[in-house]
Amino acid sequence: MALSIIYTRAGVGIEAPPVTVETHLSNGLPSLNIVGLPEAAVKESKDRVRSALINAQFEFPARRITINLAPADLPKEGGRYDLPIALGILLASEQIQTDQIQQFEFMGELALSGKLRPVNGVLPAALAAKKVQRRLLVPTANLVEAQLAGEEHAIGCDHLLNVCAFLQGKKQPAALPQSVISSSPPPHPDLLDVKGQYAAKRALEVAAAGRHNLLFIGPPGTGKTMLATRLAGILPEMTEQEAIESAAITSVSHQGLDTAHWRQRPFRSPHHTASAAALVGGGSNPKPGEISLAHHGVLFLDELPEFDRKVLEVLREPLESGNVTISRATRQAEYPAKFQFLAAMNPCPCGHFGNPKGICRCTSDKVRRYLLKLSGPFIDRIDMHVDVPAMTPNELKKAPVNNTESSSQVRKRVVHAMQKQLSRSGKSNALLTPHELEKVVNFASGAESFILSVLEKLRFSARAYHRILRVSRTIADLEDSLEVTQQHLAEALNYRRLERMINQVA
Repeated sequence: MALSIIYTRAGVGIEAPPVTVETHLSNGLPSLNIVGLPEAAVKESKDRVRSALINAQFEFPARRITINLAPADLPKEGGRYDLPIALGILLASEQIQTDQIQQFEFMGELALSGKLRPVNGVLPAALAAKKVQRRLLVPTANLVEAQLAGEEHAIGCDHLLNVCAFLQGKKQPAALPQSVISSSPPPHPDLLDVKGQYAAKRALEVAAAGRHNLLFIGPPGTGKTMLATRLAGILPEMTEQEAIESAAITSVSHQGLDTAHWRQRPFRSPHHTASAAALVGGGSNPKPGEISLAHHGVLFLDELPEFDRKVLEVLREPLESGNVTISRATRQAEYPAKFQFLAAMNPCPCGHFGNPKGICRCTSDKVRRYLLKLSGPFIDRIDMHVDVPAMTPNELKKAPVNNTESSSQVRKRVVHAMQKQLSRSGKSNALLTPHELEKVVNFASGAESFILSVLEKLRFSARAYHRILRVSRTIADLEDSLEVTQQHLAEALNYRRLERMINQVA
């Protein structure tokens, strides 16, 4: 036949819309034209495909070849179309024959020798192919990633000849050992390594139990970063659906998916010189940023005031909505960004403001300018601001080891509290809307009047008020209390340190 149809997938954000590769051979001067809005890498595939076919001992037809990548209005980019284009030419020129081609979708870049090279965005394509009951054939290097969508829906080959032999029923592709796919995440750093800092550990537990945003404030070297890296270790394990969503974002990010650790919660810690596009995503063809790569995980910003203020301001909307839409002149992509925000900062440029064990060399004006690098609306979106005070060498030496809990012990309480929230509301406390919050916050006697009088004196915003209620509800859940008491509210109020610091130097 002079016409063939092959199915493949494009990449738009974390979606994989279907693309039909139509190949037509006709009489005329020998040529190969690719239409359907191909970008530079797709246009160059004609040369890769020609060399791959010849080196694989196939004949490159000396005819007029037209390849249409439908739909025509969907931009096509990358080398993922090499394999379907090559198969389309072979089928249209009747060099291979198969009646099963409609049961498969194909992705892969061709080397000039005919070998298959890995491509990005395989997992979203495998999930999409599974929905329409087709099997996805990919390069062997991508097979483990594709099998995350289901072992029976993915096939791996390492050469164009092996693909053709499989389609004609002459050879079965070699299966990879399933041990390459890890079913359990590797261990995280343990809280046992942190001496002292019991108040900060308590705050870390509360934040993990309710998925609250947390800011550590303290002098240099007090363990802020050390505590932050232990948060992922006390969070509940990701569900399979959460792990798949997180892995799909990594798959399209050009960073490569580590299939051995795909069930591990992401922990992203960008440097403070990162740009706004690096955090939220960007580019002419929008790619996910750090907040999306931290989906269902933790985004940690160390030395928070050292980030450019404009960079921090772009986090305001994703912190509320849980997703980000990146718009360009000709493209738009939406990425999920449900992450737990964690940050650390010094109280002043020298780091010793308010530290009785150190000497602060900063003037009050310097301290004020340093703290005001963080805008009020941004601070409002952080549920908890916690002091991490300095400890003397004697305090470190005398810190009782037997009073320190391991991450696994804390994690049991966190999981129990999270299960209570999911059974009650279907979501964590940090995600409750104000209307849902009213239903689950059962004030004990005198608790409501207490919080209203305190808020009037401290002049907190409505957003800060609701965040205090969410944190107090989490504290009550950790104690298996049906009511939110005055003690719970007082502890939640104590986790609003930054506003008091700003008022202190204002």
